[in-house]
Amino acid sequence: MGSKEIDMLEGLGSSFKAIADASFDSVMITAVAQNNEIIYANEAFETLTGYKVNDVIGKDPAFLQGPATDAGTIDRLREDLGADRQFAGRTINYRADGSPFIMHWRIVPVRAGGGDVTHHVAIQRVIVS
Repeated sequence: MGSKEIDMLEGLGSSFKAIADASFDSVMITAVAQNNEIIYANEAFETLTGYKVNDVIGKDPAFLQGPATDAGTIDRLREDLGADRQFAGRTINYRADGSPFIMHWRIVPVRAGGGDVTHHVAIQRVIVS
């Protein structure tokens, strides 16, 4: 993990990182202040998508979407995140090699002490490869 990633995860706590690192499911964290850029992804993300973690840090997760990604699901995702609500849905995303997979994912807002959303934690699980 690079120093940029460590600095950005500092506020989320080492316990959370330990849990995410041990998860069988793909876990990704984005930072609201950085236009929802990825600041963390676990090893299961690499296994699921084929993208190396170091290559996705600083990117918008939308790069995983493609022609068969359901636009209605993405609209609902944007609406829920814009209203600081939890999101859950299924859609088709794409691996680094271009192959599609159907995934179920949940995104949970992380709130700072004052209640403002600072990060989103996304948990993704493949349903069909």
